[in-house]
Amino acid sequence: MPDFPRTTIENVSVSRMLIGINWFLGYSHTSKAKDDFIVAYQSRQRLRDIITVFMKAGVDTLYGVRPETTPGLMAAIQDAEQATGRKCITVATPTLNVADGRAAMSETARILDEHAALGATFCLPHQASTDALVDRRRRRITNMDKYCGMIRQRGMIPGLSTHMPETPVYADETNLDVATYIQIYNAIGFLMQIEVDWVHRMIWGCKRPVICIKPMAAGRLLPLAGLAFAWATIRDQDMVCVGTMTADEAREVIDISLSILERRSSTVKLQRTRSKESVEKRK
Repeated sequence: MPDFPRTTIENVSVSRMLIGINWFLGYSHTSKAKDDFIVAYQSRQRLRDIITVFMKAGVDTLYGVRPETTPGLMAAIQDAEQATGRKCITVATPTLNVADGRAAMSETARILDEHAALGATFCLPHQASTDALVDRRRRRITNMDKYCGMIRQRGMIPGLSTHMPETPVYADETNLDVATYIQIYNAIGFLMQIEVDWVHRMIWGCKRPVICIKPMAAGRLLPLAGLAFAWATIRDQDMVCVGTMTADEAREVIDISLSILERRSSTVKLQRTRSKESVEKRK
């Protein structure tokens, strides 16, 4: 299997598929019971196996590291790096203290120091911070230029994680020093604030590459349906972030994605049930 296609964020080559971590850490967007199951199920070994599958396929970019995921996730990343002989490119997603005043700025500096210490290449303040600063009246993201400067000072490349489609628009209009954007994008509009066609148009108008998250709407779309929509409707420089719970699921989403991009049938084995017997070809 060839390495997964790549794109560039600023001067860094990254895989067009990113490894998501919601199904590593227990953010199912389904129920507390499902979250608890994920947390109980995952282990350093299972996470290592999933990340190793991705990295062997050339999917070497992981979104969502932060100090509170240490040591489990970070240890699993290091295990996968050893197993594959590849370096994992990580994207930090800190929650900043965006309140006014010196104390808040000092806390934000400490938070960014902790994320830089993880070795993250990119730093995209989490939407909880970013979206709190979006000023629709003035069409700007208040104080984000200061935070981006602090990120640069620590050797990381700044970007923005957001759930608001206005965020990339305002960042572009004000020439904010960011290299990429995170944007929710899926065929059913799950967690999206405006219609899918509007977000699609916004993505195509962005000056920077866009990382699309929740392409399968947190399990509400089959992988083929969710991934086919995402890959077919974004630009060549854009990316799709995909979370999986097992190594086999990682193999499936990689093959399905490559089959879509290469315009071929996937080799993924389908589910077998008695109701499908009538449509199967007989040998």
